[in-house]
Order: sequence, then C-alpha cells, then structure tokens
Amino acid sequence: MVPTSKRPRQPVVAVTGAASGLGRELLSRLVSSADFRRVVAIDEQRGDIQEATWREIDVRDPLLANRISDIDVLVHLAGDYAVDSDPAERRAYNLRAAQTVLTACAAARVRRVVLVTSAMVYGAAPDNEVPLPEDSPVAAEPDTGVVGDFLEIEAVARRSLRSHPGLEVTVLRPAAVVGPGVDTVITRHFESPRLLTVKGCSPHWQFCHIDDLLSALELAARGDVSGVVAVGSDGWIGHEKVEELSGIRSLELPAGLTFGTAQRLHRLGVTPAPATDLHYVVYPWVVDCTTLREAGWKPAWTNEAALEQLLELRGENRTTVVGRRLPVKEATLTAAGATVAVIGTAAIVRQVRKKRRQ
Repeated sequence: MVPTSKRPRQPVVAVTGAASGLGRELLSRLVSSADFRRVVAIDEQRGDIQEATWREIDVRDPLLANRISDIDVLVHLAGDYAVDSDPAERRAYNLRAAQTVLTACAAARVRRVVLVTSAMVYGAAPDNEVPLPEDSPVAAEPDTGVVGDFLEIEAVARRSLRSHPGLEVTVLRPAAVVGPGVDTVITRHFESPRLLTVKGCSPHWQFCHIDDLLSALELAARGDVSGVVAVGSDGWIGHEKVEELSGIRSLELPAGLTFGTAQRLHRLGVTPAPATDLHYVVYPWVVDCTTLREAGWKPAWTNEAALEQLLELRGENRTTVVGRRLPVKEATLTAAGATVAVIGTAAIVRQVRKKRRQ
C-alpha cells in the first residue's frame, strides 16, 4: 500500500497593529481565509474582530518574543505614518517597533516576516525610468519625513537578514496608497487649489488602492511572493488626465523656486513635510509589479478608479498647501492668484513671522 502524503500544516499568522487601520482590514480578511490554522492579533488594546486570538502588548516591548513563540508568519503593520506627527517621535516609534519585531521573530523562530514600506524609497526624479524595475536601487533622499522612516526600516530589515539568515523577510513597496482612511502628502496634494508642476517635467501618476495592498499582503503572508515586492495599479496616467478627472488646474514653476520655498516653509514650521516630499508629486516614481504579476495577482483597481475615489473622499472645505491643512479662516490668506498652490504661501510666512515677533 502506497502511503498517502500528508498535507503541509497550515501556518499560524499574526498581525501587529491589528486593532485599527490597515492591520484591522487585513485581520478581517485573514480570519475568513482557509489558508491559516489560526490568526493572532497583536496590539496594545483589543480590537473588535472576535474570530482572532488577541494578544495585548506594545510591539516595542522586548517581551514580544514570548508572545509569538507559536507563530509561523508575522505581518508587521503597527506604525505611525501620520503626516502631522512629530517627526522625531514618529521616527523613534517606527524604528523601535521594526527592530523589536524582527529581533523577537528571530528569537521565537518565526519563519517569515512581512513589512510594508513604500515605493517612495526608489526616489522620485525627472530622469527615472518609467516604470522602475523592482530591483532598481534605493535612491530616495534620507530626510525627516515619512520616506526617511521607510529607508531606516528597510535598513533594519537588511541588517536583520544578515544577523538572522534563517529568517525570511518580505518587503512590500506600494505606490501612492489611496482609499478610506488614507491621509498622506500625496492624497493631500489633491486638496490643493492647484496641482503643482515644475518646468521641464510632466508627472506620471500611479496609485495603489488599499484593497490591492491587502490582497498583496495576503499573498505575502501565504508565502506566494517574497523578497522586495512592488504593489500598484497597472501602468500610470499622465498629468493631463489627472487634471481632467480632478477638475484642478495646474501651476507650473521653476524647480529651484518650488523646492527652495518649500524647504523654507518647512524650517519655519509652516508645513509638516520636508521639501523632498514634493518630489513625489512632480517627478515620476512608477513601479513595475513583476513579482506579483508572475504570481498571478491582478490589481482590482485602475489608476483612474483609484484617483476618482481619492477625489470623492476629500474632506469638504479643506485647503491644503504643501501638505499643511489650513483652517477655513486661514485659507483666505492663500485664496487669490496662482501662487496659492505653491508655495504661494508668502502671506503665511509673513504671518508666522509676525506672530513670532509679538
């Protein structure tokens, strides 16, 4: 009698940051999947998805290793990427969380860790290849913004691979993420009175709807994709199409004036993001999602549909300039003329200085 082969044991998967946001959305998918034996939710407080096994702990706690000894795969989604967070506090949290999670997983013999950073790590530049291959060099400028956090987290992951060769680390790099609850420098760009462009370069827009990011995360959790994995809608859309869909006209300025003024505003504390973040709304950083495509994955959202939802989700009566949301009473400072879209915040700069002198 020929012995029957046993089916591979289904893995136990854990999700950090499981009580809210992207973590909660992934958790709700995984608990209904037949691909996992058990789903463990890790957060500082218990969430509302009852089918998961909840373990309440701060992911920065060194005791985390004791709480994940039965885990096969861990998807790390706990992080602070809010545009308005204090940069130093945000960086400290994100790095400590990534370091602790990776160290704990190695100690607990977790087989695979899945991280989410951003395709922003490739950098946005006027001479970028369109699309960028997944194995393109990481060329983003280290700064105090969220992109700097992603660069640091990926550096931690690379060091972890060298220190713990038995640990598999998959890094998902999504294009500009859009969807309910998403608030980034990119989404805020479409709350501006004008779309900023710089002379000599036409933006190429690629989005990643949160639904597509979630489906890619499921594949990564199952081990169907590994290594560095770009995620986004197929292709890209040109700036003229973006103007047509959004109904927002563009304002073109010289690159030197644009970035110089933006950095000045950031130093004054007027805007939350460094000037380098503006590169991502004026220069291309489109990615080719080869790994996912070869695994049979297809995005459910086109770039056009993702942009249309982004526009639908914009808050009413919001005016945003270089990532900073202005209260209605302040919006009048930037109301008239094309300079508003820019950095046409000379009026705001003067007001900030005036307040400081008082």
